Amino acid sequence: MPFYNDLRPEADYKDRDFERVFPNMTRAEQVRCIDGLLRLKAELSGPGGVPARRTEQNLLLASWNIRSFGTSRQRLPEAYFYIAEILAAFDLVAIQEVKSNLVELEKIMRLLGPGWKYIVNDVTEGHAGNDERSAYVYNTARVQFSGLAGEIALWQALTEDSPVGLQQLSRAPYMTGFIAGWKQFAMVNLHLEPGDTTPAVGIRSEEVRLLLAALEVKRSGLWSDNLVLLGDMNFYRSKDHDNLRALAAAGYVECAALLGKPTNVHDNIAPGRTVETYDRMFFRANDYFRFATASDGNQSGDVFDPFAHVYRRDDTATYREEMLADYGGAKDLANTPSELHAYYLDTWRENQLSDHYPIWVELVTDNSAEFLAEKRGQLT
Repeated sequence: MPFYNDLRPEADYKDRDFERVFPNMTRAEQVRCIDGLLRLKAELSGPGGVPARRTEQNLLLASWNIRSFGTSRQRLPEAYFYIAEILAAFDLVAIQEVKSNLVELEKIMRLLGPGWKYIVNDVTEGHAGNDERSAYVYNTARVQFSGLAGEIALWQALTEDSPVGLQQLSRAPYMTGFIAGWKQFAMVNLHLEPGDTTPAVGIRSEEVRLLLAALEVKRSGLWSDNLVLLGDMNFYRSKDHDNLRALAAAGYVECAALLGKPTNVHDNIAPGRTVETYDRMFFRANDYFRFATASDGNQSGDVFDPFAHVYRRDDTATYREEMLADYGGAKDLANTPSELHAYYLDTWRENQLSDHYPIWVELVTDNSAEFLAEKRGQLT
């Protein structure tokens, strides 16, 4: 669990000099943050929440596009606690949209404590790269970095016939190897081309095609055949059927518990809006690399909506002063409640956390009994 030193009463510091990340939080802000954390904790660990950790038995894997992570000027101290609390519910989290400035990530790591580490790649320069990089945040008591890390670069023979002239993916895919219990696996952290216009879909489809082709070539000498492609894929229901078919044809499967679930905050705001599943995880099919089973008999995984518990729909008035203090637009939010509420829902609270929900799955990491039974059968 994260460190909560900033949420102590001032009297605690008379006995011990606890390290603080946000020493200027007011008492009211501390109370509000504690209330939010208690709601988050109850949902994350309660019935239907994230499964409990089981030593050498399971791995809790998540992915989250955290909006403008590194350049936000609106995040309140409590938002960092909420982000840390959500990350701490899992063992290994792939994060997208991490910016060149790592100050926000460093704050989160200080809250998570010394038992957690992160790995990042370099920023992808240029307009298409959006000044972004990828990150993995992991619990060292549950996951170890294997030593494998690198960006997937395309080569001329692969791209010379590209119909859209693509030479590299817009944001460099970050492949990193990890070890958890009995398992070795490599993850490819992705943020594919956004948009549902014909040119955008064409670029995204070419990114998928070239990525799969590159992985097929590289896979023969790869450290592990257990591959996970995950991140913000920007797949649209009406536009990306071919991409889904290509992934399936290449041997990648999704957790059934995630299929069709909305991962974009706006899908739960605008009535009648088409629900999109932008954030995805694809696992290379393998008898010894499989999903855990939930208590209802289905595959274990879900999409977590933090806004059901913090920065809720009806909390506009709670954050009125903070919103007015840093709003730089032309609308009269102070005297127009409907405009203030719309700004809170569509912009401000997303700048606190994200415009995407985190997604997660539970993987089985100990298949030793099945492995031994199979080998015994081969020996007799």
